[in-house]
Amino acid sequence: MQRILVLTTGGTIASHKTDNGLAPGMADDVLISYFEERPGVELEIENVVNKDSTNMQPEDWMALAQRITDYQNEYDAFIITHGTDTMGYTAAGLSYLLHDLKKPVVLTGSQIPLGMAETDAVRNLHDALTFASQTTVPGVFVVFNGLVILGTRAIKTKTKSYDAFESVNFPYIASVSDGELGPLYEPEPEDEFVGHSLELNTNVFVLKAFPGMDPDILDYLGARVDGLIIESFGNGGLPFENRNLIPGIEKMTKAGIPVIITTQILQEGQDIYLYEVGQQVAKAGGITVGDMNTEAVVAKLMWVLAQTNQLDEIKIMMQQPIAHDLDFI
Repeated sequence: MQRILVLTTGGTIASHKTDNGLAPGMADDVLISYFEERPGVELEIENVVNKDSTNMQPEDWMALAQRITDYQNEYDAFIITHGTDTMGYTAAGLSYLLHDLKKPVVLTGSQIPLGMAETDAVRNLHDALTFASQTTVPGVFVVFNGLVILGTRAIKTKTKSYDAFESVNFPYIASVSDGELGPLYEPEPEDEFVGHSLELNTNVFVLKAFPGMDPDILDYLGARVDGLIIESFGNGGLPFENRNLIPGIEKMTKAGIPVIITTQILQEGQDIYLYEVGQQVAKAGGITVGDMNTEAVVAKLMWVLAQTNQLDEIKIMMQQPIAHDLDFI
């Protein structure tokens, strides 16, 4: 008999109408009744938090990771019901916090609450159960609209449609339909990261570059954060004429503050050395993270900073593939 634990966190899937709009409030015993019975599978349910996912915090990722760690020898798989807006962040955070877990952790939710007409919640619950009970691949995944996405590669790209999530820069892991699992891609084994930490340092900041940005913002942030993520233009470029951002990056790097360079473009990652505007950033100490998405970069930097404040170690860890979060630098 397989034992699967469902951990609830609120979100649209468990919401109902209130005078102030949709808000989570469905009891766990009601939510679990929407799962269909499967031969040889025993489901249990437990609440962790009850929030709109906009209110989910890294401390909630740690609470989920701790609960799963505590129960890892009692259950064969875990399903987490979660709001969609920050599901990508939670999936990425859990991918690092639980990188050495040898069991599947499946996040799902819905665009329309359970109990409402035309809800997608029932299908997503059934599909999550199908994948959790049938997969042989450990790790953290998002199951949504019949597709399985690796936790470090899931991004919400639509606010209303059922197909709200995409797998960015990585193949879909599987498809799910009517209780049947259709494997699409099984990741190759990667070098295991040695070490386990359930801690996060949340003192990071994401800065989106835009034409006209005042370079003084880097001095302001350099005095306040432990790590900075810059969403650059294109392949990793930032301006070095007129409003020159390069000295600010160099100053932060010399102060031991990691400056992580990602891109505003969703698909195909970055090649920071392709153009002069990128090479200037790299020479100043900017740390490229290839084809990682911002959700994963945020979670990974928080996780890495909780383990070390040494810039050379931070760079090595950020550029080491963990949970298949990056394919190239």
